[in-house]
Amino acid sequence: MAARTRSRSEVQQQVADLLLIAKRSLGLSVSFLSRLDGTTQHLEVVESSVPFLFQEGNKQVQATSLCQAILDKKLPAVIPDLKAFPAAMKLPAARLPRIRSYVSVPVLLSDGSLYGTFCAAGLTSDKGLTKRDKSLMEVLAHAAAVIIEPDVRDRARHADIAERLAPILAAGGPAVVLQPIVDLATGQRVGAEALSRFPAQWGKPPDVCFAEAHVIGVGDRLELLALRRAADYLDEVSGYVSMNVSPSTLLTTQCTELLMQFRLDRVLLELSEHDQVVDYGALMAVLDPLRAAGMRLAIDDVGAGFSSLRHILLTTPDVIKLDRSIVDGIGSDPVLRSLVGSLVDFAGGCDASIVAEGVETEADGDVLCRLGVDYGQGWLYGRPGPAADLPAAAPPPAGRPRPEGVGASRHTEMHDDFPARSSHRDLSST
Repeated sequence: MAARTRSRSEVQQQVADLLLIAKRSLGLSVSFLSRLDGTTQHLEVVESSVPFLFQEGNKQVQATSLCQAILDKKLPAVIPDLKAFPAAMKLPAARLPRIRSYVSVPVLLSDGSLYGTFCAAGLTSDKGLTKRDKSLMEVLAHAAAVIIEPDVRDRARHADIAERLAPILAAGGPAVVLQPIVDLATGQRVGAEALSRFPAQWGKPPDVCFAEAHVIGVGDRLELLALRRAADYLDEVSGYVSMNVSPSTLLTTQCTELLMQFRLDRVLLELSEHDQVVDYGALMAVLDPLRAAGMRLAIDDVGAGFSSLRHILLTTPDVIKLDRSIVDGIGSDPVLRSLVGSLVDFAGGCDASIVAEGVETEADGDVLCRLGVDYGQGWLYGRPGPAADLPAAAPPPAGRPRPEGVGASRHTEMHDDFPARSSHRDLSST
């Protein structure tokens, strides 16, 4: 057996408390929780009076372990004296560390799957071991299963995410497509949003895929790959390219270094309204030199939550993007018209332009234009696709009449070389 020492997690310590109860109640030398992976028995948590023989992290061949023989019903669950069982005396444990008494019960998860075993062992025979001791071990094993199951599920989920994302990362990131952004007054394209796409068979929208990547610690890397692929379009299409990044990734040195390699005068960087910003001072310290170099800033998903105003007030964005939840159906909904009208007026006071996402009908587009919304994006103007499908971008007009009482926006500043975003957060239906 190979031994190693390690500090215990909170879950392991809770299991250790149960093992200590087992060890003391049965009066044996050691108790342990083992994990069985089909080939190897791993001693995950150990309570031992002889730690030099039994250590957490020890491994042995599963097929030749006492636990496997008991699971296979070649041996009973309670063995007061191994010498009474010739089959047990042939196993490695009978020689090193010379186990002579043993109790082992399975640890079963809620779905019935076998995790491992909950065991106690002695270096001398103990004829006092009975079925009652087995019952106690079964109760403790069930309690251990309840404790470890959330962690087991998390590890399995992490492994599944890592397996799915590995080929995406190896290939240089997700596929990226473009969706046009048009001037609502003229219908002319002024830019495009870069949207990340993951395998359809996953059945997961891009925002979920990126969130899962962050769960296993590769979120920043995946976002940077998506940004790089989005930036490749700057040489292929006219107009700006809109790219989305999470605040946490934006704060990394790697992200700043990458962005500084782009043609920032054609980049619109979007921060999602949903993503929490812990330190606005640090965020602005990163954004200020990028914006000084020509990059524009947008707050995405405005209207979908409660952080919008704080994001807007503290970052003073160039663009406010209205979430589709307050755009879809605005042509027939007076409440949505009132809300969007207020946001248009608010944006005018902040000297920001507005882009409405999720525009799917002529009626919605007409109402948005009458309300003074500058730009639109959605299936009405084009579905996400390759760069070759985009019409050439045309600069918006110098200005257009506004409904009375609606604040002026930055419409006059949105020109042909204004940047585009690679938003991995918008659903494919945008």
